[in-house]
Amino acid sequence: MTLPLNPAIAATFPPPVMEARRWLEGVAFTAAMPLINVSQAAPVESPPQGLRQAVAEAALNDPQAHLYGPVLGMEALRAEVAAQWSAAYGGVISADQVAITQGCNQAFCAVMATLAGAGDEVILPTPWYFNHRMWLDMQGVVTRPLATGAGLLPDPERAAALIGPRTRAIVLVSPNNPGGVEYPAALVAAFRDLCRAHGLALVIDETYRDFDSRSGRPHDLFADPDWADVLIQLYSFSKAYRLTGHRVGAVVASDARLAEVEKFLDTVAICPSQLGQIGALWGMRNLGQWVAGERAEILARRAAMTGGFGALTGWKLLGCGAYFAYVEHPFAAPSPELAKRLVREAALLMLPGTMFQPESHPEGTRQFRIAFANVDAGGIAEMFRRLSRFRG
Repeated sequence: MTLPLNPAIAATFPPPVMEARRWLEGVAFTAAMPLINVSQAAPVESPPQGLRQAVAEAALNDPQAHLYGPVLGMEALRAEVAAQWSAAYGGVISADQVAITQGCNQAFCAVMATLAGAGDEVILPTPWYFNHRMWLDMQGVVTRPLATGAGLLPDPERAAALIGPRTRAIVLVSPNNPGGVEYPAALVAAFRDLCRAHGLALVIDETYRDFDSRSGRPHDLFADPDWADVLIQLYSFSKAYRLTGHRVGAVVASDARLAEVEKFLDTVAICPSQLGQIGALWGMRNLGQWVAGERAEILARRAAMTGGFGALTGWKLLGCGAYFAYVEHPFAAPSPELAKRLVREAALLMLPGTMFQPESHPEGTRQFRIAFANVDAGGIAEMFRRLSRFRG
């Protein structure tokens, strides 16, 4: 007997990173050509010692660290986010407009659960972050793909043409995953105005905001005194403080929206990780200079990626920034086939563009995402040597 299976889950594609890891099975890598893994953007080193010490001391000496906490997160962390964000974005954000979640993916799921139900529609620019599409599929929410143009920038006018009676939100990711591009402030404001005019939510995922190459604030959305009537921001502490395993993210939205988010979070996780929140709060208060150094290193690797593709015959760099480069390959074979061959023949693991595009967008077969943040300058140079020798 076969047990029932939710058809929406069955129809959702497998997790791309897990699928790509299975390509490594049975492949032997050598000391002369070790695997270079550019499939996933996640810190692989531990947080700084001071942060680890703060978490360890809390685990040993703070009984509250092992108990349920507030569903929307520690009051001190919510207040810290509100204060730092208000200063950074030139706006007014209060602690009751901040919620802490078990990672940014949960932040997205919680927000979308309050915005859209089965049969409703959400607009996602392509190439998109695959987990966003997966959650919408699981919930029976219709994804309307918005193809991006030159520079992988979405067009508000093209987005307007996709809006229908069941559209509930437009989602932007900047700096972008998978494209790496940083959306200009004027473009983000235009999407804000579009959403406000149609009564939609503008959901902006700024997981990689700490690695934006621009100085100053990336946009002025929070400077709008009425920002909370249209804007929902998502954030992750994972990249800035190397807290991926602790799962700490955030939502910034109206207090009325967060009252609805609280229902979701209480049902799914009850509360975010206490130790993770302690680590995030310590990081926000103590690691400003350290994060600046991390940003400088990422920008140096970005420059290496830009220079490398500029000298690599046939390949085209479509976008690059934060943790990612999004590229077009020069070969006749489709990117999923090439991705598996690159593992076997060049010891390179990268994700094909088909994992970030709907089937209706065939350009994915010509594209790859390269997550370069975990590869140092020597590794990046070696990756380009291998790509230059690869014959598709």
